[in-house]
Amino acid sequence: MVLAATIPQDNGIKMRYLLRTEPNGVSIMRYLAGVLLVMTAGFAMASDDALLDQDFRLLASDEVVNLGDAYAGKVILVVNTASKCGNTPQYDGLEKLYENYGDDGFVVLGFPSNDFMGQEPGTEEEIQEFCRLTYKVRFPMFEKITVKKGKAHPFFEQLAAEAGTYPTWNFHKFLIGRDGKLITEFSPRTKPDNKDVVAQIEAALES
Repeated sequence: MVLAATIPQDNGIKMRYLLRTEPNGVSIMRYLAGVLLVMTAGFAMASDDALLDQDFRLLASDEVVNLGDAYAGKVILVVNTASKCGNTPQYDGLEKLYENYGDDGFVVLGFPSNDFMGQEPGTEEEIQEFCRLTYKVRFPMFEKITVKKGKAHPFFEQLAAEAGTYPTWNFHKFLIGRDGKLITEFSPRTKPDNKDVVAQIEAALES
């Protein structure tokens, strides 16, 4: 018995195949089941990759980095930062997390933002100098962006959609697993050395 099947390809083109089956139809069923499995896996991978498929300039630099390419397979803590906030000392805790777990596949990504009470008014060069001299920040910092609801960069729009909340103040934290999926978020008041933050990072690194 010969049956025709139309299978969508990655490029969106539909290809028509002739499938020869056994009398009991087992071959066609196995084939179509395999096709569906591959297609489902492909859609899942595309969904996972989409969150990190974002291009950003490094802070005070012309170099552009794709987050998915640069940090694939890592556990990522995304933080919107500010230099003149009561939470600014959290830079110290974030850097310590990066130092303690960086070799295990963990990275902190900082995104300066002036959204909340104008607490990041400086230029990117000024922000970089402040972070390096005051807190000896070595984790990656990126271009100054907007993260607040209604004006947020698409990356933070996606984070908010998955987390159910936009950054509510400076130093809101979003934890992303090795698979590129959001694990959880932490409020701006939750310090980097909080036991729940550390536990979530360690669990993500072990998975």
